[in-house]
Amino acid sequence: MKKRLLAMLMTGAMVASLAACGGGSSTPAGGDTQKDGGDKAGTTSGCSVDVILKTTASEYWSYVKAGAEAYSKDNPDVKVEVKGATSETAYDEQQNMIETDLNSGAYDAFVIAPLQADLVKTLIAGQTAPIVAVDTNIDAPEVLSFVGTGNEDAAAMGGKAAVEAAKAAGWDKVQAIAISGVQGDGTATARLTGYEKGVTEAGGEFLKDEIQYADAVADKAATSMEAIMQNHPEGVAIIVCNNDDMAMAAARAAKGNAAYEKTIFVGFDGIQSACNAILSGEETMSVAQEAYDMGYKAVEAAVKAVNGEKLEKFIDSGCSVVNKDNAQERLDTLKGYIG
Repeated sequence: MKKRLLAMLMTGAMVASLAACGGGSSTPAGGDTQKDGGDKAGTTSGCSVDVILKTTASEYWSYVKAGAEAYSKDNPDVKVEVKGATSETAYDEQQNMIETDLNSGAYDAFVIAPLQADLVKTLIAGQTAPIVAVDTNIDAPEVLSFVGTGNEDAAAMGGKAAVEAAKAAGWDKVQAIAISGVQGDGTATARLTGYEKGVTEAGGEFLKDEIQYADAVADKAATSMEAIMQNHPEGVAIIVCNNDDMAMAAARAAKGNAAYEKTIFVGFDGIQSACNAILSGEETMSVAQEAYDMGYKAVEAAVKAVNGEKLEKFIDSGCSVVNKDNAQERLDTLKGYIG
């Protein structure tokens, strides 16, 4: 009788263990080991995390993807599947991905970077599997945590640095115009708010009525820059952009215009091409997100949630300002992620 009871208890323990999701490593490769003061939850196989990004067709998102996949490499018992729309305006495409995957029953947890947060909020309503938002938050009770950059604070940091750079470049009238992403997008709005705050607090003037919306793509940013130059033939001290591709495109559009030779072009993301542009004197600076860590930490959070751990509502993946002084160091680090 005692032997039968012992066997039943052992079987129950095995079933409970198999219900958990693996994850022996709790930090990105090269980071410090997390010290929880307790045992790790879950060390078994069978966990599957679905990662749906805004797109996979840009350098920035390739780092998020690399970070998410790195978690699986560090924890082979966790299966991570990463996908994304063909562009940041392919709303229907991402919607179909989310609807299909939520209803598939193939995943234990989801990591989502929403193109339209309000729409995704509706799509995930009532879901019981753990959901983690990455890069852009989703205001829904089903979302256990948001992993990303504090976009407003990061952009404010960039705005302040831009004003100081403009003053050092000799601008007496320090005005800033923004070339933003998709109008109404939560991330773009937060960055606009931050840029305005940083520029204003540093003593500059943010021309809020002249914001240009370029859907987060380079060719539209170049068109926006042409419009700015037409409206301001005397030049503008600072152009702040929603991402690096847009900042580089704006700088190229202004190249050869004497009135814009000393303009400070600010990007956001800190990608490899931006570092090269900063080193060559094309782009001036970039507010760098830690996209690789963002992807890694988002999957890590999803795994912890599957294992029953309580998550922080916001997990900050970090940020910094990249300029000529540190661009090479940043470039070397990024090459180590995706080559």
